[in-house]
Amino acid sequence: MSGHSKWANIKHKKAAADAKRGKIFTKILKEITVAARTGGGDQEGNPRLRTAVDNAKSNNIPSDNVERAIKKGTGELEGVHYDEYTYEGYGPNGVALILEIMTDNKQRTVSEIRHLLTKFGGNLGESGSVAWNFNRKGKIIIANENVDEDSLMMDALDSGAEDVIQENDHFEIITSNKVFNTVKEDLKSKKYPVKNADIEQIPGTTIKLNYEETKKFIELHELLEDHDDIQKVWDNSDISEEILTKLKKEIN
Repeated sequence: MSGHSKWANIKHKKAAADAKRGKIFTKILKEITVAARTGGGDQEGNPRLRTAVDNAKSNNIPSDNVERAIKKGTGELEGVHYDEYTYEGYGPNGVALILEIMTDNKQRTVSEIRHLLTKFGGNLGESGSVAWNFNRKGKIIIANENVDEDSLMMDALDSGAEDVIQENDHFEIITSNKVFNTVKEDLKSKKYPVKNADIEQIPGTTIKLNYEETKKFIELHELLEDHDDIQKVWDNSDISEEILTKLKKEIN
């Protein structure tokens, strides 16, 4: 999964430097609204809301915007009602896709997603067609800012984490879905620089892509991520370090 993670990092750095940042803000605020609607506006009693607010803070979203999103969810302010759906399908070369959706118009959203997938040689699948290959896991990103790897690993594993992975400028803490919030809060209480934390869909088996296949797949992936109603896109692509390096040079 390390290659896939590095590709995600490249895309995130690119997104932070251009107008896509506005879309990131919108998606996080939408998640806050839905989390507050489904679990209440109290962060202490609503782990999903607390995670969304933490992500808003790490992305420097103003607190006033966060408060408004919470109040829209609890009904204190008028707002659009979003329903949640998860769709499964395939991209080019048979890469499996899981799409997490929040929309106020399901029919429109499904039509647009089907059109995008078909354009790139993919298609929507039945429920369960690819989900069997994915496991929901917590991932906590710790900035490598004077962090002692041995101490972090000991603290993370003691609090229930499954694995600690060191990347170039950060550590990735992998947890089960069940203990995700416990591990996150424990690491925060020990003053580790938590930069992001979320539940992810991690594939069991992957599909290796060559350079041209990767370019085509990334084009589709970015169109899906840019769609206003798609909150998250998960896939089982496997992209080599060599291709990632070449793509990074093109982006820069």
